[in-house]
Amino acid sequence: MLVMGLAAFLLHALRADEREDAALVAGLTAPQPWLCGLALLVSLGGMLVLTANMLGVAVTDVGSDMPAAMAFESDAGKAWIVRTFALAVAAIAATRLGQSPVAAIRVLALAGAVALASLVWSGHAAATEGLAGTIHRLADALHFIAAGIWLGAIAAFLILLRPVAGDAGQARLDLAARSLDRFARVSTLCVLTVAATGLVNLQAIVGIGRAGQLLESAYGQLLVAKLLLFAAMLGFAALNRWRLVPAPALVGGASTRAIRTSLALEALAAALILALVAALGQLEP
Repeated sequence: MLVMGLAAFLLHALRADEREDAALVAGLTAPQPWLCGLALLVSLGGMLVLTANMLGVAVTDVGSDMPAAMAFESDAGKAWIVRTFALAVAAIAATRLGQSPVAAIRVLALAGAVALASLVWSGHAAATEGLAGTIHRLADALHFIAAGIWLGAIAAFLILLRPVAGDAGQARLDLAARSLDRFARVSTLCVLTVAATGLVNLQAIVGIGRAGQLLESAYGQLLVAKLLLFAAMLGFAALNRWRLVPAPALVGGASTRAIRTSLALEALAAALILALVAALGQLEP
């Protein structure tokens, strides 16, 4: 999500001339090589665990030929191949940010989106068949990508708002104020997409007609907790957009600290949502 989201932020929140500024781009994309490397390691670990689970053996007993067989003989494995290739492309693009920032940013955003979308074959959507399955997987992919754009923007704003002394610090504050204003339109689209695709997923996994029974199962209880955290994120986003940014346009001091705190809490809510999603993926609906 962060590989794609941070790159997407530079495309939708910065002006064309700002995207050509190598120093500015370097500051906002400094985590990218590490994120790509970590994503590749986690993806490899995920394939080892998936192989062990599918074959009913311990991770330590997975032979060198087993992951290869799983990768080529299952839909989840083929999705893993796509994900690994996309992350490798993203990692190469991350090394080119200093030489060709705009092209590298676009490749990072696209490769990150492909890697993120490939995760739909590792969850409940992979078990849905026919046309319903296609719709379910498409909705899941859009759900992930919209959430990734939102999460990447939070990370980018936290980078921009970190304390820096002198003129450089004020320039960052000015850029953050402009970017927050531009992101308002994108964030609205992200929220609508997350909400609409969430309803599609609810219908596909549980059935909207059974929504009233959610609290009777562990799956439903965690899903309700996720929805409450989503509402909290909306609250923090609204606070940033309508109360903190206009007063008085990030001049520093208390207003900047308030926005930084609000963004940190929004990021914490997002992290908790992802933890709940990881748990939900292991439970029977």
